[in-house]
Amino acid sequence: MSTVDIMPSPVLLWRFKVLLFFIWGFICCKVGWDSVMRMSADLRDLFLYEAFLYYNPLLLVTMMVWLWGVNLWVFAQSNVNYVKIFDLDQDHLTHREVWKCATWMTIIVPTSMTAYLYLYSHGEVSLAASQPVLLYIAVAMILIFPFDIFYLSSRYYLLRTLWRIVLPLQAISFSDFFLADILTSMAKVFSDLERSVCRMVHRQVATIAWFEADSVCGSHSVAIPLVLVLPYLFRLFQCLRQYKDTREKTALFNALKYSTAVPVIFLSALKYHVLPGSWTNFYRPLWLLSSVLNSLYSFYWDITRDWDLSCFTRIFKFNRPHLCSYLFHGRRWVYVWVIGSNLILRCTWTYKLSAHLRHNYLTVFAITVLEMLRRFQWAFFRVENEWNKMNSKSNIQLSEKDNTNEEAQSLISNDHNV
Repeated sequence: MSTVDIMPSPVLLWRFKVLLFFIWGFICCKVGWDSVMRMSADLRDLFLYEAFLYYNPLLLVTMMVWLWGVNLWVFAQSNVNYVKIFDLDQDHLTHREVWKCATWMTIIVPTSMTAYLYLYSHGEVSLAASQPVLLYIAVAMILIFPFDIFYLSSRYYLLRTLWRIVLPLQAISFSDFFLADILTSMAKVFSDLERSVCRMVHRQVATIAWFEADSVCGSHSVAIPLVLVLPYLFRLFQCLRQYKDTREKTALFNALKYSTAVPVIFLSALKYHVLPGSWTNFYRPLWLLSSVLNSLYSFYWDITRDWDLSCFTRIFKFNRPHLCSYLFHGRRWVYVWVIGSNLILRCTWTYKLSAHLRHNYLTVFAITVLEMLRRFQWAFFRVENEWNKMNSKSNIQLSEKDNTNEEAQSLISNDHNV
């Protein structure tokens, strides 16, 4: 018998992996639930909130990686050359490789969370406290690992783009502001990440010190609005740099859009630092006004600038017949859904950026998930719009080149006749 005959079929191997994945998921859910139920009722909410604080940033990042894989899959099925748009090299990650990374993240992060719940509920507090710390260290080490494993070129591309976002000292590329826009949707993720790292540095993991709102890592910390506003400041500076390079006034109006997020964040944070009467009578109306202004401005910009909805999208017109292409391509309801959901989620966006509403952590988590889904659908039309612009420029350049060649041939012919 040959080696090929001994190997199982790919379909059978895939089904076996799916079965193992569901068994693992059931074990994590069962162990996690039993661990939570061991806690007394008065400590259970504190216990869950703390575990949620450490792991929800990485869970949301995992979700974003899954969604980005779906984006790449749709781009690959249609005629959108995302490799050219993002200026990727030949070793770029395909949608399958992105999904493989997301699968490992889906396994590792909940496993660490389950271990944390189990150890904490069984009295092993020191071992429980080490679980999120080890996970965060492992993620950081994988990102900066200098050897040619774990997709070195893709990790370098990501880190280089992040560096260009933080310090926009050069011309802004499409990948720079595309990733920066995604980071604005993950502002809440970075805020929770900062609080988690703060607690790890101050050795407050697996304690109830978070209940002290005025502590250095508490919910009233001034670091929360500072971290929330950073993605918008990065995007603002990118727009100013773009105006410096191109002198297009559109870049200034785009910068103005991102600047409207600053009052939303800092006016909300003022609730914990001003008198209750001042908040109710003065600062809260200003916060509501700035929230409405930012939401409507951002919605207008999405529809008229980031997307070009003057004609039906071709992003879902696949090269081969597919159910998704049949459901989405050329359907008017797709536009109604995209525009309507974008407006609603732009308005709920202010909830997750508001420090005085962060105590409803499950609600904020749900709204953050919805914001990522909004950004996921935004990416389809934004990338397609960029691809259409690139094709238009190429067609104009070819047309000018043809006209130049015709004029040159005409001159040569006239000289010959003379």
